[in-house]
Amino acid sequence: MAGSGVRLGRWARRGLRGALSGLAAMGLAFTNLPLLVVSIVALALAPVPFLGLALVPWTMTLVRKRTDLERRRASRTGVLVTRPYHPPPERAVAGAWPHFRWTVTDPATWRDLAWLGPGALVGFGLGAVGVLVPLYGVVGLTLTPLWIWLATGWYGYGATFAIDTWPGVLLCLPEGAAVLAGGLWLAPWLRRVDAYFARLFLAPTRAAELRLRVTHLTVTRADTVDAQAAELRRIERDLHDGVQARLASLSMTIGLADKLIDRNPAQAHKLLDEARESSHTALVELRHLIRGIHPPVLAERGLGGAVRALALSLPVPITIDVDLPGRPDTPVESAAYFAVAETLTNMIRHSRAHTGSVSIRHADGALRMVVTDDGGGGADPAAGTGLGGIERRLAAFDGTIALSSPPGGPTVITMEVPCALSLPRTMPSSGTD
Repeated sequence: MAGSGVRLGRWARRGLRGALSGLAAMGLAFTNLPLLVVSIVALALAPVPFLGLALVPWTMTLVRKRTDLERRRASRTGVLVTRPYHPPPERAVAGAWPHFRWTVTDPATWRDLAWLGPGALVGFGLGAVGVLVPLYGVVGLTLTPLWIWLATGWYGYGATFAIDTWPGVLLCLPEGAAVLAGGLWLAPWLRRVDAYFARLFLAPTRAAELRLRVTHLTVTRADTVDAQAAELRRIERDLHDGVQARLASLSMTIGLADKLIDRNPAQAHKLLDEARESSHTALVELRHLIRGIHPPVLAERGLGGAVRALALSLPVPITIDVDLPGRPDTPVESAAYFAVAETLTNMIRHSRAHTGSVSIRHADGALRMVVTDDGGGGADPAAGTGLGGIERRLAAFDGTIALSSPPGGPTVITMEVPCALSLPRTMPSSGTD
């Protein structure tokens, strides 16, 4: 019974959100027509020197803000509508010719304008149905008892005619409840229909999708090349300033001990002990350097085992939950490991967390990693917390990162990378540490 009550409550809240979203759609529909009129006027004045160069981009900026709002509203219903616009030209100044040309030559600009009229009609119509049907049911449940109490002589409403008899009055309450339930069920579906209609106009065309894909690949390729160059510089610096210098010192110490072995054996043995300690330190530094390139535990035990080994070395208890029926390709596996490692490092440095957890799953063709902590929250990607680097690392594989970190916590970082699993699992990787 408790489970049924919870499901009923979720269903009612979903229907209420759909009805309220329909009410918002009705209000927003009234902004479309003024935007359309202003846009037509701005385009008509486009030949006017200076005025058209400034007015048209300004007007289209307002239109894009309105269509971006519609895209966000569609995404809340589960209908993804990607922004289709051309990237702005470099050093584009408002009111200048390049900015004007960028605006008017973008096909998405004209698709936005084409949506304003039909979008207003469809949004208002579907929103009105999504609001009025539940409202009609509420009227049956509230006004009918009120009319009875007031003894007005007219006791309610019917689906097709007024009811003025007591037996008919008793039927108004279940009728109102049925209409309300039907309206709450219908409202979210009407919102999805409105979202799909908006996607016909506001989503990128196939040519635009290809262009956006090429742009995305160009950016991620440049970021990957820059990241690889920075990684090579880091490895070169660590080798030059650390291991290489230590090995050079080791060679000098051994050479000095060789000269002293006959004249001063005690001093030679002391130098050899120093050389032994120095070689041990150099070996440790090499192991750390190798782990920073590609940890051996990752190659040997896979992503789950490597994350477990990493968690054991942290000062905060981390719960690990991994369920992978195979292994991703080596580059994806390495990127996923370092993304989790960087996230856990940020948690230790910045969050003041007492516990954390890592969940790794593969579903729907994507590797999904969720890192959670009970720290103070308030994580900001723009504050130099390393989240930007993680995003660039995953973007090279079309991966995404989502952050939820309200003040006071908890912080939840969700990372997804599209990939397929290849090698079968040879050792258990699921469970909780």
